[in-house]
Amino acid sequence: MKRISIVLSLLACFIFTSCEQEIELVKIHTDFGDIYVYLYDATPIHKANFIKLAKSGFFDGTTFHRIIPNFMIQGGDPNSKDDNINNDGEGGPEYKGEPNTFKDPNSNTYTIAAEIKPDIKHKYGSVAGAREGDDVNPEKRSSGSQFYIVENKNGTPHLDGKYTVFGEVVYGMDVVEKIAAQPKNNANNRPMKDIKMKVEIIKVKPSALSKKYKWTMPDHK
Repeated sequence: MKRISIVLSLLACFIFTSCEQEIELVKIHTDFGDIYVYLYDATPIHKANFIKLAKSGFFDGTTFHRIIPNFMIQGGDPNSKDDNINNDGEGGPEYKGEPNTFKDPNSNTYTIAAEIKPDIKHKYGSVAGAREGDDVNPEKRSSGSQFYIVENKNGTPHLDGKYTVFGEVVYGMDVVEKIAAQPKNNANNRPMKDIKMKVEIIKVKPSALSKKYKWTMPDHK
């Protein structure tokens, strides 16, 4: 009887693992290593937008154009592909009237509606949408593509409620720290050497992430 019980337990475990639903994970490749990011279901507009852009190759060749040690690194601007360092931070995806997008009044790019959740904080490794200030953007809409990763080990609580946090780093914060520590132009916090990225969407099982990286899915997902 004991043997049968053990066999049934092993069989149930095998069935559960085999049937476990895969989740989509963002893989950001850089010369310093790879950063893996989980996007929250609680912020569906940001999640869908980021996945769409990643799958289209939009982010490939863009750079982390703004780095501030003990704070954050920022990237995702298509302007960072050109030789003009003065327009970095001003670009975004082209506006085509798609749902949940709003045309920027000063360009043909789009922003997306804020999805600020009181229970999702700016912790170490949080991924959030960059945006223009409240004076021109009182709705706190996020850039269509620019994002930042919190590099401060204590988080950045002063940003809570002001920017949409839509994901978190599963693995690769050592890469984020290396990027943040690179030599930069102090006038605009731009790295002296381009830090390019290539972004893709991969599918993994949560149990594999837990086993390999000791990461568990957040309660708010």
